[in-house]
Amino acid sequence: MMKYRGATLVIVGFFVFLLITSAYVVDETEQVVITQFGKVVGEPVTTPGLNFKIPFIQTASYFPKNLQIWDGDPGQIPTKDKTYIWVDTFARWKIVDPIKYFQTVNNMVGALGRLDDIIDPAVRNFITSYRLVESVRNTDRPMDTFESFDSYETQSADNKEQSHSQISQYKIEIGRSEINKMIIAQAQPKLEPFGIELVDVKIKRINYVEKVRDAVYGRMIAERKQIAEKFRAEGRGEASNIRGDKEKELQLVRSQAYKVSQEFKGTADAKATEIYAAAYGIDPEFYALVKTLEVYRSALDNSTLVLSTDSDFMKYFKGIKGE
Repeated sequence: MMKYRGATLVIVGFFVFLLITSAYVVDETEQVVITQFGKVVGEPVTTPGLNFKIPFIQTASYFPKNLQIWDGDPGQIPTKDKTYIWVDTFARWKIVDPIKYFQTVNNMVGALGRLDDIIDPAVRNFITSYRLVESVRNTDRPMDTFESFDSYETQSADNKEQSHSQISQYKIEIGRSEINKMIIAQAQPKLEPFGIELVDVKIKRINYVEKVRDAVYGRMIAERKQIAEKFRAEGRGEASNIRGDKEKELQLVRSQAYKVSQEFKGTADAKATEIYAAAYGIDPEFYALVKTLEVYRSALDNSTLVLSTDSDFMKYFKGIKGE
């Protein structure tokens, strides 16, 4: 009895082992290809859940179903206008046909190698086919270096024409987004035999090579200095206008004040003359005496005069002598 029980346990254990080795679980981010002696058997399993295969004979190969990352190596590429730049790109891709993927690249290392061989030449092809500005900008919207719309509207006609000519230098034919789309369109047909779909390609970073970068920075600094000097010149001109207006107003105030003061002074002098005339008119002889004595005091102080005795200047001395 014990012997039969042991045999039963062995048989049950064997079937349990077979069940365990034949079962496999597919996650929602995975897809599975079943192979038998290295050849694909049936359709790929893309639905998540529990599945079974023939143990020891069939093998389950797992492949990701979600988006994968491809990060290109930055490289030096010349643009159509002969400017050398460093371009760094990245892409998103996924496995859409796991059987083709298994039969061709088979693993992630092989897939990334194929992506390198296909995407990098496509990027280089389109970067070299267009000017630098096409890879940098998407639209012809005004650059931030220009002044605001309100200040632009207040510019003169000559300045507006100059601004338009500067903007026209950066006229975009296709733009960066369209270049990305064309890279995808060129690379995707070459990836279909590998069961790969290229979802998106983006230019992550663009920079000048070191030799060009120094020249560009120097030009940017010179342009900023030119703009700063323009603002300083406009400020000095405005300051001169303000000072001129101030001096003009100050002269006007001074002239008006001088006019008023002279009017008051003239009125006062006239009034004083009128008072003097009225006072001296009462006794003209006494007035003549007083004024003559004032002249004597100022003229005869430490002075030597030779005058005739018949002079009118000495008439009051004569009068004193006669008395």
